Amino acid sequence: MAEPRPNIVIRQTEAIGRSVIESIETVGQWAALVGESLFWIFAGPRLNQPIRISIVVRQMMEIGVMALPIVALLSATIGVMLALQGIYTLKIFGAQSQVVLGITLSIVREFAPLITGILVAGRSGSALAARLATMQINQEVDALRVMGINPVRYLVVPSLLAMVIMVPALTFIADLIGLYAAGVYVTYDLGLSQAGYWAQVLSYSSNRDLWHGIGKSVIFAVLITLIAIVNGARVKGGAEGVGRATTRSVVQSISAIVITDMLFVYAVTS
Repeated sequence: MAEPRPNIVIRQTEAIGRSVIESIETVGQWAALVGESLFWIFAGPRLNQPIRISIVVRQMMEIGVMALPIVALLSATIGVMLALQGIYTLKIFGAQSQVVLGITLSIVREFAPLITGILVAGRSGSALAARLATMQINQEVDALRVMGINPVRYLVVPSLLAMVIMVPALTFIADLIGLYAAGVYVTYDLGLSQAGYWAQVLSYSSNRDLWHGIGKSVIFAVLITLIAIVNGARVKGGAEGVGRATTRSVVQSISAIVITDMLFVYAVTS
């Protein structure tokens, strides 16, 4: 005689419980990866197993330098869009001369780190997850362990260091390009000189605003790396599993970036 199926309440409760347990396990894996990465960064040279600088530089080129064109294009686009919308909105109140204030704070504090983080998550985070997932499927990670090479030291730490260095650098470049593109349109529309525009930018912004955006970009870099590594390491199911892991990594990274940005802004402004 077949056993009766549990009712929908029990099934939903079990599903919620499994999701909660998986989330706790994921956070634990993130913490373990961060701790082990810090261990190899500081203790690796003493154990004669330092992080290979050549690998870090190669990752920095891939994550940062190769991403410059798309970051520059979207930063300039966002800058012009903010100028367009700002001038159009403020004209209603006859306060279009204050558009530089809105542009400056919006780009430096919010849009530059957010757009950069999303671009890096979609470009480099997905590539990192796909590479690690492929290595996991082909048992290359196990081969590293057999050869006495710690996978975290060899695979995770170089990517983490490159992300933490290059995402803030890209964010700063996005600040400059976005502000310059917005300034070009403001100069064209309002007749304000470039010297006057940049004088207002410097007067309205402060080091605190700059570090607000740079600080968020460092957090985004860590999140992108950890999410990509965990999803790549959990891959199952061959080539289809690699695709699912890559897609899941991008979706989770972008979601984490947006939610973290909201929490960061709330913590700083409240």
